[in-house]
Amino acid sequence: MTEKAFHDERIDMARLPRHIAIIMDGNGRWAERHGKARVAGHEAGAAGVRKAIELCRELGIPALSLYAFSTENWRRSEEEVNALFTLMSKYIHLEIDELHANDVRIRFMGRMDRLPGEARRDLQHCLDLTANNRSLTVNVAINYGGRAELVDAAKAFARDVVSGAVDLERLDEDGFARYLYVPEHPEVDLLIRTSGEMRVSNFMLWQISYAEILTPPVLWPDFGKRELADAIVQYQQRGRRFGARP
Repeated sequence: MTEKAFHDERIDMARLPRHIAIIMDGNGRWAERHGKARVAGHEAGAAGVRKAIELCRELGIPALSLYAFSTENWRRSEEEVNALFTLMSKYIHLEIDELHANDVRIRFMGRMDRLPGEARRDLQHCLDLTANNRSLTVNVAINYGGRAELVDAAKAFARDVVSGAVDLERLDEDGFARYLYVPEHPEVDLLIRTSGEMRVSNFMLWQISYAEILTPPVLWPDFGKRELADAIVQYQQRGRRFGARP
């Protein structure tokens, strides 16, 4: 993160989203357009992760959530799945020291028990190393599904009811949200899905209830700081009503 800081005078620094979530879509199509293997598309997409983290940190946005691997992605070929986890470990080893030096905290969302042993060890290293960092929190969703998160939250709440730790009749939305994977963050303000697809694909279903949604046609490997800045500007042009009249 040593390149010159990005500046865009269109962005109102007083009205920044507190939490941006991105469905990083289009790596495979990018590879096909360039006559390369799908793995090359994922390699190119890793650069987009770096750019998104850099800009959010430069702007002072507190939270960024990235959809890296869903519970449904296990249906892909074994070769592609293995390549994705190999790339993840490679990216961690290349970037984690600099992320830590820049006060970036890494969190993970999802069911971690199914991941390969090396991947779990690398992820735990990220968690431990960056646990006390505060300038930006990056939540990486791996083996993640929004429905699975809600089921896990319901199970955790039920266990607390059975143990007597909580009162069932006192449960409200704020109380239930405390059982989600990363409960300390505000709900998502801006959800971006690259490649122009019009689906949320089971991502953060609770947290995106009132998110502004943008679906730029740009494939993820081509989505850089300029494109993210464009999305933030569009977000700031929206009138957020949360069910009320303007």
